[in-house]
Amino acid sequence: MQIKWAEDAGKAGDPTVRYVLRWERLPHNRDCPRLLRRHLRQWGNLFNIEFVTIGNPGNAADTEDGNDNQTGVQNFGSVPDQYRIGKFEISEDMIGKENAQSASDGSPLNITHNGFGANKPAGSVSWFEAAKFINWLNTSSGSTEACKFDGAGTFQLWQSGDEGYNPNNLFRNSLAIYFLASVDEWYKAAYYDPTLGVYYDYPTGSNSVPDGIDFAGDTTFDVVFREVSGRNNPAPNDITDVGVLSPYGTAGQGGNVYEREETDFDLVNDSSSSRHGIRGSSWRNRSLDLLSSYRFGSSPTDEFGINGFRVASIPEPTTSALALAALCLAMSRRRSF
Repeated sequence: MQIKWAEDAGKAGDPTVRYVLRWERLPHNRDCPRLLRRHLRQWGNLFNIEFVTIGNPGNAADTEDGNDNQTGVQNFGSVPDQYRIGKFEISEDMIGKENAQSASDGSPLNITHNGFGANKPAGSVSWFEAAKFINWLNTSSGSTEACKFDGAGTFQLWQSGDEGYNPNNLFRNSLAIYFLASVDEWYKAAYYDPTLGVYYDYPTGSNSVPDGIDFAGDTTFDVVFREVSGRNNPAPNDITDVGVLSPYGTAGQGGNVYEREETDFDLVNDSSSSRHGIRGSSWRNRSLDLLSSYRFGSSPTDEFGINGFRVASIPEPTTSALALAALCLAMSRRRSF
């Protein structure tokens, strides 16, 4: 099972066939222990996570993010490095295919979700389940798990003796390809305008309250949230039908479902059981929760139907890196062991 990591290149005339890029470890190749290989695969259980590149590394933090419902102004949004974040929320279809494949591999994750439909966002997924899904993306791609779980499936903090240990973030292994976005990574992707260098109040590239759902079945909206009390849709929209994009081009960071951050609610990341931040409002909630100044906490075991998540990743490899990978692949094929 390979997980699509970079752009797909569907074969002309056959939309069911995709080229899949993945990281793969070759333990017997000393010259290239980790390289990128290109495979042709039938769609089967594979799914596509479309990523948006979040550039402008080292951008300034938002100094006017309002009176947060936490104490004080937080000044979020500054990220030192380039990264990528999913354009869309993780869907129920993706969770279902992961469940099927992990079961087939003998290590079933059995992640539950709302059951609203294949292209609906996967709500009712706990923080721990989201972390395990992302770990599965990593290990299925030959990468290191982002989050540490012991043999009993209990979440642990990374320790100084662990390969990939980062003393500044005990939740994320620095060698992982995929991860949950931190508070700053999520905030920047939602509210920052890289062209003008400013932050907006809403994840629509605007400081004006967006248009929400006025009645069940409303198809004219900016964001999927409850505009009129008692008149929200009975379920979230499809992950691709969520209204206006953020300045970076992400969809649905406001409304549809709240999204989980990697970061602890207290911003410290020093506890294996503390609450984590969530943002963005949901199809059942109000416009106030869309604001950049609103951030809430959720237990890592909570499985509320209005909470979902999206995946972030390291940057796409450069053309030179891909060329090097191809060279290493050619070298590995010439060798006999």
